[in-house]
Amino acid sequence: MKKKILLLSTLAIFLGLNLEARADKNTLVIANGADAKTLDIHATNDAPSAKVSGQIYDTLVKQDTNMNIVPGLAESWSQVDDKTTEFKLRKGVKFHNGKELTANDVKFSLDRMKASPQVSHIIKAVDSVEVIDDYTVRVKTATPFGPLLSHLSHNASGILNKEAVEKAGGAYGQHPVGTGPYKFVNWQAGDRITLEVNPDYYLGKAPTDKVIFRSIVEGTNRTIGLETGEVDIAFDIDPVDKNMVRDNERLELIEEPSLSTTYLGFNMEKDSLKDKKVRQAIAYALNTQDIADAVYQGSAQTANSAIGPKVFGYNPDAKAYEYNPEKAKELLKEAGYDKGLKLKLWINDNPIRRDIAVIAQDQLKQVGIDVTIETLEWGAFLDGTARGDHDLYILGWVSVTGDADYGLDPLFNSANKGGAGNRSFYSNPKVDELLVKGRSSVNPEERKTYYYEIQDIVQEEVPVLTLVYPTQNIGEQKTVQGFKMHPAGHHKVYGTYKTK
Repeated sequence: MKKKILLLSTLAIFLGLNLEARADKNTLVIANGADAKTLDIHATNDAPSAKVSGQIYDTLVKQDTNMNIVPGLAESWSQVDDKTTEFKLRKGVKFHNGKELTANDVKFSLDRMKASPQVSHIIKAVDSVEVIDDYTVRVKTATPFGPLLSHLSHNASGILNKEAVEKAGGAYGQHPVGTGPYKFVNWQAGDRITLEVNPDYYLGKAPTDKVIFRSIVEGTNRTIGLETGEVDIAFDIDPVDKNMVRDNERLELIEEPSLSTTYLGFNMEKDSLKDKKVRQAIAYALNTQDIADAVYQGSAQTANSAIGPKVFGYNPDAKAYEYNPEKAKELLKEAGYDKGLKLKLWINDNPIRRDIAVIAQDQLKQVGIDVTIETLEWGAFLDGTARGDHDLYILGWVSVTGDADYGLDPLFNSANKGGAGNRSFYSNPKVDELLVKGRSSVNPEERKTYYYEIQDIVQEEVPVLTLVYPTQNIGEQKTVQGFKMHPAGHHKVYGTYKTK
């Protein structure tokens, strides 16, 4: 017992966790699995950044935890015609710099978003944003666009203050200004981001005065932070640590379905991976049930499509690759690699992806593919895969809007190659055409037919092999009340408090 106490104390010191924060009822400490890349929501689209920026910014409309569209900064909206939606803004909403929100800020934000290589794909259907008066704005799409409201609820569609963006210039990502329930205070890179309550929040002041997001990459360290009481909420408890949380009488483990996938991506601009037979061989060589059982310990289901069952447009009959190493060897021989193939597999410093990579490395070795695993820091991983420096990579995707357009377009539209999401550098004119048809229709059943066909094509051509659909979880102190997970993983802290 003494040894365990010493270990926990040593790790608390190592993590730099703050005993005063634990004792402070008005400070909430949250362990994030990676540091944010930037808090400029138009400069990145990664989950660790969104978990923080989601507290700082608000969107015109929001999705509740049941994925229903509800008012945000827009108190109401109406359909002017099949390509025009008019939004009425709340009056008196203040940015963190004291400036009042107006329609000009909405136009500035959405226009800036459309100009961003990282997030423009989310609202590329938007043709123009028109200011009618200070509190009325019209969003026009080039063609009818079924998922418009869902896309405007995306974290990257948050509304920025024009004056603050222009004042900060290139440093805006380290000086964000929104209308959200929490204001940015400071950022100790690689360690913590501190936010303080916005007393003028339009829905009322949040019950907790300060929120600290700690960057704790190792899952076990996040769990230890919970055990020692230095962390109030820990995102993404590793499967091997879940019982430690469950069995601790002071802690609670919450698991819920998510909109996420975990996939193995292929850089289709690399000579050896241009051949569909090689990609299919790798798909047949991997036993995804082993991954679900060993890595996720049952907290994931094997996948048959790039989007999961909770996403609108999911195709339950899309092709699933059954484990068949002999078939894999046969395809490799047909592709001219019967004497072997060497590939590099990129992962970021994420223990779950590390464990998946080790299993994949072993299983691919059995069919003659020699895989070298390379682990990169999160920012370097995103930058490198955006440039196409990799062969294989493991990544996740969250269909944040709950709609197939967002689940499929970023990953497979040829216009989104690189940092916008298509890190496989996949290009198929038929898929591009179907994506346009899917988003242009306002008929749900018609949209499904387009998305079903896309999934059939993608599963056959395998630019990515979707491995599993994971559940999501958090560990929290039982003294924490009011925290609700969102299916998209961009959890909101507003309304969360500690009883002591």
